[in-house]
Amino acid sequence: MDVASMRRIDRWVGVPGCIVLTLVRRLGDLFRRGPVKPPRRVAVIKLAEQGATVLAYPALARLREKFGEENVYFVVFSQNRFILDVLGVVRPDRVVSIRASGALGTAIETLKAVWRMRREKIDATLDFEFFARSSAILSYLSGARTRVGFHAFHGEASYRGDLMTHRLSSNPFLHASEIFQLQVSALDLPAEKFPACDLELPPASSLPRHEPTAETTAEVQALLRDALKTDDLSPVVLLNANCSDLLPLRRWEPGRYVELSRRLLQRFPDLAIAFTGAPDEAAEACRLVEQIGSPRCVNMAGRTTMGQLLALYDLSQLMVTNDSGPAHYSTLTGIDVITIFGPETPAVFGARTPQSHILWSGLPCSPCVNAFNDRQSACKDNVCMQRIGVDQVFDLACRVLGDRLGKKS
Repeated sequence: MDVASMRRIDRWVGVPGCIVLTLVRRLGDLFRRGPVKPPRRVAVIKLAEQGATVLAYPALARLREKFGEENVYFVVFSQNRFILDVLGVVRPDRVVSIRASGALGTAIETLKAVWRMRREKIDATLDFEFFARSSAILSYLSGARTRVGFHAFHGEASYRGDLMTHRLSSNPFLHASEIFQLQVSALDLPAEKFPACDLELPPASSLPRHEPTAETTAEVQALLRDALKTDDLSPVVLLNANCSDLLPLRRWEPGRYVELSRRLLQRFPDLAIAFTGAPDEAAEACRLVEQIGSPRCVNMAGRTTMGQLLALYDLSQLMVTNDSGPAHYSTLTGIDVITIFGPETPAVFGARTPQSHILWSGLPCSPCVNAFNDRQSACKDNVCMQRIGVDQVFDLACRVLGDRLGKKS
């Protein structure tokens, strides 16, 4: 199911669903007696966006330490599960996967997930989505007495009922990793304290390093040798020239990747360039490779599994990408990453690792998408991305490669 369809369902089914369940909740509260016991089993609900799951690692690590690995669950769309397994912070048998396959199929899978949470006696949920109705509904239907999540207090964000017990206001000045940590800390305070949060967030833990198997590394090396038609592997730069349909405004103009490639190949005679992307991005990647017209530039989009893609990151020196999933899950490897930001702010979603290099023009209209507008924008002309020229990216890439390769840029 594509993102546009998910958004429509979340709106047209989610809004009435939240209204009905809010009435059910308030009616139930009239008859519920007794204090809420401290939670023992907690479920995190983060259905989409593998990049954000990486940013949630410090919060997940705290939950594991606080409740024990056997008592931490994670609810996710099955197509977004891979990075969660790579992080290794949630036990595989504690992951509740929902396979998104059409409206009816997704509804059935969702009911299975609800039944699983109730069977496991989940007594606390953390809704890591910002203002999605589907995750709020899942939180309530789980049966958990403690539900932590964001609430639109004065219509500043999308309506999703009154289904949380610990109702947080969304702070646009906190980094996403801190926002997730805030939810974990909220479990220690009584519900009536919120939205005020007299809390001090702990420092973020470092991300785990993904170590590909020798077999996977050998497979990727073979793919590169086959694509480049040589047994001598050169230093590799990866270009992620596309973005998901979640936010097309994040795209840096494809022709600029072509110009950047030509300049890098001329500047570094031993360099190889590989375009990456999902299978549905392979055709466009092939067109860009053909425009560049160099045997040292190849297409790897759609040719690797996710495991092989992480191994490819580890074998490469640098990646240039827009603000998208690869910018985040590449931080689990040793590659340097230049991330081009536009309609969203790196202050909230930028990777915080030494290998992360961020470019952002900071125009007065940027960022134009955030949690309060359901990450949608009226903008039709992403000048925030256009303002970041090839010269700027090329100069930064030369400095990074110079440091990596031991040469002067």
